[in-house]
Formats: sequence, structure tokens, C-alpha cells
Amino acid sequence: MDLQGSFVAIATPFRSGRIDRNAYQKLIEFQLENNTAGIVPCGTTGESATLSHDEHEELIRWTVEAVNGRAQVIAGTGSNNTTEALNLTKMAEKAGADAALLITPYYNKPSQQGLYDHYINVADIGLPVILYNCPGRTGVSLTPETVGRLANHENIVAVKDATCSMDWTSEVCMIDDFLVISGDDSATLPQISVGAVGVISVLANIAPRATADLVKMALAGDYAGALTIHRRYLNLMNTLFIESNPMPVKAALRMMDLIGPEIRPPLCGIQPENQEKLNKALKHVALI
Repeated sequence: MDLQGSFVAIATPFRSGRIDRNAYQKLIEFQLENNTAGIVPCGTTGESATLSHDEHEELIRWTVEAVNGRAQVIAGTGSNNTTEALNLTKMAEKAGADAALLITPYYNKPSQQGLYDHYINVADIGLPVILYNCPGRTGVSLTPETVGRLANHENIVAVKDATCSMDWTSEVCMIDDFLVISGDDSATLPQISVGAVGVISVLANIAPRATADLVKMALAGDYAGALTIHRRYLNLMNTLFIESNPMPVKAALRMMDLIGPEIRPPLCGIQPENQEKLNKALKHVALI
């Protein structure tokens, strides 16, 4: 499958405690109108940890229906329970998702063999699998050697790399017939320079065209053009993580009148001083 380009780790809008389907449909159209290559529902940015299983299934099915073949749908189906990850991935396959994105099991802190077994079990379902390595969130990291072993499975096609380690990225980019996708907006350009093919982006929620353009330019070798975009949006990229994701990006979407204010506890609205910093960062790039 083609995983080049900008993929949005899309936020989940809520209204009165339920998923706001109308707002979600508008978010998807906003992405597709601005050259986003794929939609990634039910990830960290989509507040997957507080979605019920029914909501998880519903959101993936709605995404597939709304996208209607105009872009790829990569469903977040990760869990720290292998059985749950298996069930979510089977559900995503049935709903018509193009691939599944699976975070390394969090909190349990499995060994490398445990991580290997977890992913192999899910990959045997048949849906293309993208590994997701984000040690800052999970407390465990795949080693490049384990990724190399996993890459031998025909259904394990890529990794979303949020390690913030260029050495890790560089090593994994040398694995034959295996793709690396950036998982950090501020690292997208340097990661592409060593072999990554795109990004699963938080920034793309609010600046999809700029994110898509940065990736396109970098992949074409226009590093000067990509660097211009990177520098322009760097402060906003960092401000979107001034508090835990997705609290700032949902605040930004609300300020842009794209969604309502709701976020599920234990997350909450960002602090007033950070709201001001976010407001300033959005104004700097003319998003509000």
C-alpha cells in the first residue's frame, strides 16, 4: 500500500457526551480538500483511551463511509491487551479500513519477545499493520532489531516513529521493503531526510495543506521549500504539545470554529496562560 504523504491523526469531536458526527464529517472533508493522504481515527489524538468499544467501531465505520475511497483509512486498533487488539483489528478489517495502527502495549512493559508475539498475532489477521513506537507515552520501546524481525511478516508494512531518536529512525529506515512514517511533526523533515516517507500528524488537524506540502516537497528533494514551511510552523508544532495531546489541538480546532469545546476526562481544557500562547501561535500562521 502507498503510505507516502501526510496522514492526519484526527481528533474526535464530542457534543453532550457523544461523538458529534456532523462535526466529524466536516473535519474529514476539511482534510480531503487540503491534500491529506489518509485519515487515522481512534488514535491518541482521537482520544481512543476514552472511547467505548461501540464508539470505536462506530467511528471507524463512519470514517470509511465518509472517506468513500478518496483517501486511505488507517484505524487505530492498539491495546495493552492482545486479545482486545485482535478484536479491534478484526472489527476494523470488517469495516473496510485499509490498515491498522497499533501502539506498543502500554503500562504492562512487555519484553521484546512479548512485543514481537503481540504484533505477529495481530498481523496474522491479514489486515496491513503499522507498528507505532511512542516510548514517551507507553514506557516501552521496540528495538530496531525487533522491528527487523517483525518486518519479515508480509502484513507488517511500516512503523509510526515517535521515538525522537534520529539514530533509531536511521537504523529502521535501512530495513528492506519496510516503511517509516514520522510520528512527530517537528521531526518530519529530518526523518524524511534519512528515509521516512510521510507523517501521521497532529498539526494536520488544523494546517492540513501546509503539512501535505511540507511532506511533498521533502519527498521530492526540495528541502529548501520544506524547510521554509517547517520553520514557519515550528512554534505551532511545539505549542500543540504544551499540554498533553490532544488538549491543545482540540482547543485550536475550537478556536477555528471547527468543533465544540468538549474533551473527555481525565483530560480537560488547557490552562489560560497556554490558551494565550496557542492563540498567538495560531495567529502567527494566520489560522485565526
